[in-house]
Amino acid sequence: MGTTKFNGNVVNLSGTEVNVGDQAPVVTAIGTDLSDIEIGGTRDSVQLIITVPSLDTDTCATETRRFNDAVNDLDICETTVISMDLPFASERFCSTEGIANLTVASDYLDKEVSKTYGVLMADNKLKGLSARSIFVVDRSGEVVYKEIVPEVTDEPDYEAALEAIKGAR
Repeated sequence: MGTTKFNGNVVNLSGTEVNVGDQAPVVTAIGTDLSDIEIGGTRDSVQLIITVPSLDTDTCATETRRFNDAVNDLDICETTVISMDLPFASERFCSTEGIANLTVASDYLDKEVSKTYGVLMADNKLKGLSARSIFVVDRSGEVVYKEIVPEVTDEPDYEAALEAIKGAR
């Protein structure tokens, strides 16, 4: 299984590891309106699947705002940011921050997304939260890009993710 770090300390990840070349598993998260949000599998557009520990941290909020702005011009992309925040808190975050170009969802109920994609932090003070990760999935459902950010308090490689989206078919 993979790892990340929190303030320099190793954090093990649990679940089923999903890698580039794998088919993106179809899983369900909870939308801000308590609806089911399905991610993975085949779609009419490229999928950008982002997991973060909590929108209520500076790094997660910055990442979500940056991707919200970046995907505004990418009509080929369906973006979902998934955290362990309650749907009500996620809705308040989107309203306050003007997040309108992507979907924010929660994995709080059964951690299905985090377990299925292998990004559930299994120990340390962040146990039970999602690691900071990015998956780009092409229209056929294949994972074409993956990043598990090595230090959970750092931002991801935005440019690499955006290039992967543009290159996906």
